[in-house]
Amino acid sequence: MNRNGFRKGAGLLLAAVLAAAVLPALPAGKTGPDQEMGTGFMQLKAYAAQQKGEEIGLDPEWKYADFAAIKSGKAVLYKAQSNRKGKVIAVNAGHGTKGGTSVKTWCHPDKTPKVTGGTTSAGATKAVAVSSGMTFKDGTPESKVTLRMAQILKDKLLAAGYDVLMLRDGEDVQLDNVARSVIANNKADCHIALHWDGDGLSTIKGCFYMSVPDALKTMEPVASHWKEHERLGDCLIEGLRAQGMKIWGSNPLDMDLTQTSYSTIPSVDIELGNQCSRHDDDLLRQEAEGLLKGINSFFGY
Repeated sequence: MNRNGFRKGAGLLLAAVLAAAVLPALPAGKTGPDQEMGTGFMQLKAYAAQQKGEEIGLDPEWKYADFAAIKSGKAVLYKAQSNRKGKVIAVNAGHGTKGGTSVKTWCHPDKTPKVTGGTTSAGATKAVAVSSGMTFKDGTPESKVTLRMAQILKDKLLAAGYDVLMLRDGEDVQLDNVARSVIANNKADCHIALHWDGDGLSTIKGCFYMSVPDALKTMEPVASHWKEHERLGDCLIEGLRAQGMKIWGSNPLDMDLTQTSYSTIPSVDIELGNQCSRHDDDLLRQEAEGLLKGINSFFGY
């Protein structure tokens, strides 16, 4: 065997070993002996692509893109490798943008003032680009927990056949709330932002979502999409309830959010508890399962 033949053979052997290591977790196809190696390489390549993901930045030509102030970061799109549903879920791990509190963006695309309070008070025309989030009673930053929740939810969604657009895929993403919403508008079928409520209570509040205030329901793009925002929120809450999660008695809560003010796809801020809630992986996995049930219900699966 010449040198090139030896290198090719060694490469095939190494790839086969790697394929054998990962393929048991991948969907098995029925192939003949001559096809197995080629199929294995294709599956291995697809598996590696899923693990890496595709970076997606903010296109300045997209509608509302010019309202974003922090926009140099990238979202990451991961694609399911089996049981594909043809749906992309934008998962937004709340907060996690360094410098986000020192920059402001317009609350609404028509530049009218906010109608409810929150991080930015009612009457303001500009809001903090990305708030820093609260701190749990045990000292854990909310941004750390929202990212962990997003990672757990991503894995469940991929396994169920959904593609996942991670709007924040690490500790810091230089995308503000407007930029995240605009990327989701153009690359996803729905947008789910993950949060916990910084209410200062000493008792567990339960899960709820932020609904659109009546005063905003005639403003575009809210007017054309708020019913779908709320249908998505209702489905998520019912999924969480079915999973045994506590639901806050006043769910939903009307809140004037940058996210829904700029969203042109079904979009919701889901609050998965408050400052004194548990946030260990076991509970996050249960909540992620509830969210998956809600997403399946929303899309009719």
